[in-house]
Amino acid sequence: MSLLLGLMLVIESMAQVDTSKMLPTALSSSTTYTYYIDGYYKGDFASKSENNKTSFTNSSNALQLGMASFKVDKTLGNFATTIDLGVGKRTEEFSHNDVGVATMFKQVLISYSPNSSIKFTVGKWATHIGYESLDAYSNRNYSTSYGYTYGPFFHTGIRADIALGGKSALMIGVAQPTDFVSTSSPNKMLIAQFSTGTRDNQLKAFLNYQGGKDKSQFDLVLNGVVTSQIGINYDGTVANIAGANWSSHAFYVNYDPVSKFGFTWRTEFFDDTKSAAGVGTSIFQNTFSANIHFAKLTLIPEIRFDNAKDKIFINNNNHLNPYAGNFLLAAVYRF
Repeated sequence: MSLLLGLMLVIESMAQVDTSKMLPTALSSSTTYTYYIDGYYKGDFASKSENNKTSFTNSSNALQLGMASFKVDKTLGNFATTIDLGVGKRTEEFSHNDVGVATMFKQVLISYSPNSSIKFTVGKWATHIGYESLDAYSNRNYSTSYGYTYGPFFHTGIRADIALGGKSALMIGVAQPTDFVSTSSPNKMLIAQFSTGTRDNQLKAFLNYQGGKDKSQFDLVLNGVVTSQIGINYDGTVANIAGANWSSHAFYVNYDPVSKFGFTWRTEFFDDTKSAAGVGTSIFQNTFSANIHFAKLTLIPEIRFDNAKDKIFINNNNHLNPYAGNFLLAAVYRF
């Protein structure tokens, strides 16, 4: 936490400086605020919260606050800072290795860009791995995939983002062990990403990596635009933990017939038959979500079915079986 506290003091001091008296007029400064709140009601078809094996929706037949979030992004010349705070179950699970007030800090970072081709960042930030993210407004499905749940949530360390020309870029860095802000472990993780895309941005690709002692993960994300109404995305990941592998292959089909309404189908095959992630079986899941927009409010009705190779779910009679399903209605309000 000492690193985060130091960064907070730097950011606070920058926010209190009267830049109009101290800085040349050519030095640009801007501040952006992002606020949102989300909540949901979920009904498991067997009324068993234990049937949920992924993140952020661990309840049944109850209204729940997902997260109330507040983020400040500030730029000052070649420097940029971010403080991203959250309260609720989502941020508690996101920062699951922290306790108390520390769980509120989703991201705290400071960046420096000596020129337009490179940027250095130090702090805590949400992972580059995968297609989904913590913030509900960034996802079209409200529930999360197995690939997102058992992959990294965040990294704490230092990284460099390098523009390679055209649509291509490289990120490389060194971080604490996955999902730790601070730890006594001397082992560090190498993180990296290569991204590229077509000139018209109809296809984008992100090859992601994290690796360290007894742990590594490769991840590929593809984003494709078929028409102005249809998009297809893929997230494939393979992780190795102490010699055992788990993998996830998820496809997302987005259809937006009008600006006020959209539909997303996520289908995923998750394989953890070697218990690398602790699930111990393979699961085929399908999630159908609608996105209904009312100005700043988005409603997400969703139905989900999970089919496992083994009997890991509980039915209405309290017997184990390989099937589970649920319905939820989420509301996301972005100010």
